[in-house]
Amino acid sequence: MNNFKLKIGALLASTAMMVAVSCSEDFLEVPPVGQLSEAQLTSLAGLDASLIAAYSQVNGRGNRLGSPSNWVWGSIRGGEANKGTDPGDFATINPIQRFENDAAGGNMGDKYNVCYEGIARANNVLRLLESRQADVTDNDVIRLSSQARFLRAHFYFELARDYNRTPYVDETVDYGSGLEEVKNDKDLWPFIIADLEYAIANLPVTQPQVGRVNQWAAKAYLGKVFMYTKEYSRAKALFDDVIANGVTSNGLKYDLVPYYDDAFRAANDNHEESVWAYQSAANTGAVQNANPEFDLNFPYNTGPAGPGNCCGFFQPTFTFVNAFRTKDGLPLLDKSYNSAANEVKNDMGVASGEAFTPDSGPLDPRLDHTVGRRGIPYLDWQDHPGQAWIRNQPNAGPYSPRKYVYARSEQGSFQDNSSWTPGYTGINFMIIRFADILLLAAEAEVELGNLETARTYVNRVRTRAINSKLMREDSTMAANYDIKTYDSPWTDASVAREAVRMERLLELGMEGHRFYDLQRWGTADAELNNLYFPYDGAKLPAALGGARYTEKYKWVPIPQDQIDLVGADILTQNPGF
Repeated sequence: MNNFKLKIGALLASTAMMVAVSCSEDFLEVPPVGQLSEAQLTSLAGLDASLIAAYSQVNGRGNRLGSPSNWVWGSIRGGEANKGTDPGDFATINPIQRFENDAAGGNMGDKYNVCYEGIARANNVLRLLESRQADVTDNDVIRLSSQARFLRAHFYFELARDYNRTPYVDETVDYGSGLEEVKNDKDLWPFIIADLEYAIANLPVTQPQVGRVNQWAAKAYLGKVFMYTKEYSRAKALFDDVIANGVTSNGLKYDLVPYYDDAFRAANDNHEESVWAYQSAANTGAVQNANPEFDLNFPYNTGPAGPGNCCGFFQPTFTFVNAFRTKDGLPLLDKSYNSAANEVKNDMGVASGEAFTPDSGPLDPRLDHTVGRRGIPYLDWQDHPGQAWIRNQPNAGPYSPRKYVYARSEQGSFQDNSSWTPGYTGINFMIIRFADILLLAAEAEVELGNLETARTYVNRVRTRAINSKLMREDSTMAANYDIKTYDSPWTDASVAREAVRMERLLELGMEGHRFYDLQRWGTADAELNNLYFPYDGAKLPAALGGARYTEKYKWVPIPQDQIDLVGADILTQNPGF
């Protein structure tokens, strides 16, 4: 009887609740917490904040293989850097370096995901502008949309260089409205060009905040794009204008900084050579505002006597170091630098406590602004001690990276101690610097037959290198630096072409450009299989023995998980994978 009453009571209570619910569902409508309304986002402040979110995605937001530094995709694949550290540390980079990665392997989607997040943020700005509030003027629309389209072009440029064809998605397509049905069957270059042309037409010459892109950055970027599409005349027209008239967002006339190393010092950020850089800041409470992708790329086990103290990644290769050998002040364009007569002496297998004398032969001084090697001053820390700062010589060699490494004088101000490693810096990373533009312009001039103009541009870069010889505290040169300009007229296009290409290696080394240069020149097979893999592979057989580049690896495979998500009828895999 009691059980029956209980059951009847429960049934009546349930019926009463059902009646209440059928009368009103207001209790289900809970206002979202921590979410901005469209009215807030379409105000001028909301739109500008949304644009800043797109800017913030440029550095990869902590994804080490997603940023435009391209230390893996450009430098390691280009043979100027080895992965470094131990074989088992971040082991997914090993097959990338050896050109043995597959579509389902680790990190194949890192750049893909970072870039599409950036594209989504840029598209969001453009989409929100369509519903702008009354405080957003027509001039504001132009100001915001031109920056958003520049950033969208940048993210697609990164995708095009790595994956070739990926789905093109603009602000008219969103989740649930066809985005998942967009195929990767179109070239990205026309869309990139269109966005940059819009940016050129609408961006201002200078900006109130230096981190924002300006018209000249867009012109420089578009010129670079035309080098990939091999439209040399169009590239030349832009480069002529940029070189003659271009200024930074803060109004500095484009030029080379007088001393090479000053281009990479945080106190000198946003200098005249910085065409476009992502802005980095230390000690903000979030290390992702610094250079979050470089936290591993410091000498190993330095203690207080050196920077970073972790983790020994990104070690310059033997072949790269040898390329800085000079003869009569000029580089060895015949590529004989790996020969026994020309290779640079190193301390491979020599303990730090043992005697070692650095190479005494002639070298380009940019070597020691780019590479840390035994017995040479390492910024303002000390002479590089060699093996004591190398985690595993047999795995990656005896050298350390030096660019974008903080100096002792930058500790605590342009370097961040708030995380697990002190290897987060406030040094801006330059996505495009003026030296890059000068050498791209030289390359375009060679392809158009204007060899003497090309020589002028190359000599401008080399003159700065001549003026950047690394000195010890006693005012003596740290090594035997012998570098000169090209003083004889260039009359042979093939020789001029090789000189320009070599200059890009020496000037821009370890900055993520190399593989992309080899890719667009069609020389990856010759450079990697005839120089890097035979020479470095013989010295590092466990890491590189038997490795070889094939044209299959011209492109990174479309991440397999993306194909699984939308179907092979939507996403076509790159050949060979």
